[in-house]
Amino acid sequence: MKRLGGKNALITGAARGIGLAFAKAYVREGARVAIADIDIARARTAAAEIGSAAIAVEMDVTRQDSINAAIATTIDTLGSIDVLINNAAIFTAAPIVEITRDDYARAFDINVSGALFTMQAVARHMIERGKGGKIINMASQAGRRGEPLVAVYCASKAAIISLTQSAGLNLIQHGINVNAIAPGVVDGEHWDEVDAFFAKHENKAPGQKKKEVGDAVPCGRMGTAEDLTGMAIFLASDESDYIVSQCYNVDGGQWMS
Repeated sequence: MKRLGGKNALITGAARGIGLAFAKAYVREGARVAIADIDIARARTAAAEIGSAAIAVEMDVTRQDSINAAIATTIDTLGSIDVLINNAAIFTAAPIVEITRDDYARAFDINVSGALFTMQAVARHMIERGKGGKIINMASQAGRRGEPLVAVYCASKAAIISLTQSAGLNLIQHGINVNAIAPGVVDGEHWDEVDAFFAKHENKAPGQKKKEVGDAVPCGRMGTAEDLTGMAIFLASDESDYIVSQCYNVDGGQWMS
């Protein structure tokens, strides 16, 4: 029996990377998924690749009208939302003396406010429906500790861990389990930009930072999006009904808590 049979999931930032890996894994486990992304063309391509169990919805998590419209479309098309994954986020980095207010505001608007107000809107639907649900927020090992050049991103992911704890305690009375996943370093197309940043600010050769962070993982390599899907399936399944307000490290052994 498939572990997510009969469930409908909304996944933000799902047109590529980790979100897309989650969407594919959920469909394999019997769910139907709404691939929500600001890049609707790429979301449609992803949904077509997955097949009839996936739909594409346009969502800009910095705009409440866009969040509400995407949720309404998902409910109208799939019938309900049983699982939400707040995956949409951006990475930002700068030395402390170079952080700008605009960069700070954009990162928190997407990474924190976007997750909070999407969670809020979906939770209202779940409460009205009266059948509970599962909400999974994407944190990061960066939210567990500071980093010299990544203050804003680290702070935004620490906020996600805290929001998960508070929302979980508040929403479990409605049968809604809120938990989080904290990945470590995950390989993907974004790493070219990240590597270039560290090459500039740490005087490293291109590719050196990426190799260093991969070698530092106790498992001996960077993670992949697929490494995270098992936890995402578990937290969406009935097997996690007694788990509330937790943040799980899926990072190859980088952090213990």
